Amino acid sequence: MKDDEQLLIQKAKNGESAAFGQLYDRYLPQIYRFVFLKVGRKQDAEDIAQQVFTSAWQNVDRFEFKGFPFSSWLYRIASNAVIDHYRTYKANIDIEQVPEDLFSEYTNDDKKIDAAMNVRLVRAALATLEQDQQNVLLMKFVDELSNKEIADALQKTEGAIRVIQHRALKQLKAKLDEQH
Repeated sequence: MKDDEQLLIQKAKNGESAAFGQLYDRYLPQIYRFVFLKVGRKQDAEDIAQQVFTSAWQNVDRFEFKGFPFSSWLYRIASNAVIDHYRTYKANIDIEQVPEDLFSEYTNDDKKIDAAMNVRLVRAALATLEQDQQNVLLMKFVDELSNKEIADALQKTEGAIRVIQHRALKQLKAKLDEQH
């Protein structure tokens, strides 16, 4: 797969959009998931993911093989795009997007509500962490990247990633304990 990826990247560097399209198809789900977990809104996540791949396509000639997967470079672009998003973000809630069952007095599915509330609590606690801590936890536990891949994406050492992860988990646990 690594040779296949390098070949696709080389073709993309030579201007072959079909090769970049294959890279897009391969990495869009994980980059979208990363962005969505950071911003929490489908529309924003779709827009930012699109920006990530547009930027990657425009700058693919600058990508250098350093022993790390192409996804590490995409995560770095995505992380920066999320930061830019929050610099200009203005919260808007479209009432048409709110499910009608949220307005009903009774609901039959208590488990779904409990799960949604737990996810909401974790997301709220995660949002209180520093940006690097959020990134490390999402990349490690959601996208299942290795410490080496995370280190490359965030331009840090593997040791620094382990320290950030340890501190982030400790702080996240403390925040969740406070909420209960």
